[in-house]
Amino acid sequence: MRSVRDGRPHGRSAHRAGGALDDVRRLGGPRRPGATRGLAIDLGSSGARVWVPGHGLVARSAWEDGPGRPVRRGRIVDAESCGRLLARLADTALGADRYGSVIVLSHPVLAGAEHRGRARELLSALGPSEVVVLSSAKAVAACVGTPDSGPLLVVDMGAELTEVTLLVDGRIADARQAESGLSDLEAAETGTLPGHLTGDVLDMIQSMWRQDRHGAVRGALRRGPVLTGGGALRPDVTHRIAACLGAPVRLAGDPSTAVVRGAGLVLDSVLRHRTGTGAVAVLPGRQR
Repeated sequence: MRSVRDGRPHGRSAHRAGGALDDVRRLGGPRRPGATRGLAIDLGSSGARVWVPGHGLVARSAWEDGPGRPVRRGRIVDAESCGRLLARLADTALGADRYGSVIVLSHPVLAGAEHRGRARELLSALGPSEVVVLSSAKAVAACVGTPDSGPLLVVDMGAELTEVTLLVDGRIADARQAESGLSDLEAAETGTLPGHLTGDVLDMIQSMWRQDRHGAVRGALRRGPVLTGGGALRPDVTHRIAACLGAPVRLAGDPSTAVVRGAGLVLDSVLRHRTGTGAVAVLPGRQR
């Protein structure tokens, strides 16, 4: 795992006027009594994305860099600010009565127990009947439709983190993380981004390869790694990764929203498996 290269502040101020709730507020309308409800959230390094059943992706907003920014390097660093944001999202999308509601939140694969525990606490405080906290790699696997079908490499190139995750039959077998991303590299010398980002990805895959005793990495490369995050939107990056690996690569549809859409599919699955009475088991903070 790599660490931040220096102490410089990173990121850009790109907060959309009106904030993260503009699109959510447009949902409106009365709800059917007893209707199943849920909310899927991706709290990324660049901003928040929100998915609601029946509406799809309803909001995305970039953080303003500076004091009070709730997420850095994929981790919650300001729990109070993050809690206020989550409460506003829940109030707008779910209403005051949270019984029967489900909230799904994604997190970086290597976010650590402290981040996951903090996320579970913040979500449980909102009063839903069920909380699901899952890794971004599993969300991407759900989004591309291959959650349990052999080895899969997910390469997530985000704003402040780059992660490579090996999934085998839907389970995380290995993961690597570089604490750098597009926000760091775009400030570097013009033309160096493809080389820096590709180098990070190749280093992590090679590290996995050296420790792989069962051929899962080789099998995943034959299938083609799935590329997601903002870096996957850059052909100069994706073409270089494919050329250096000597293997095909697959782009997740709309890579910048693949995580939240995958979390939304997991939410759909949870809602479909409710009991016939419409109730759900109270399982606070269950991780998937």
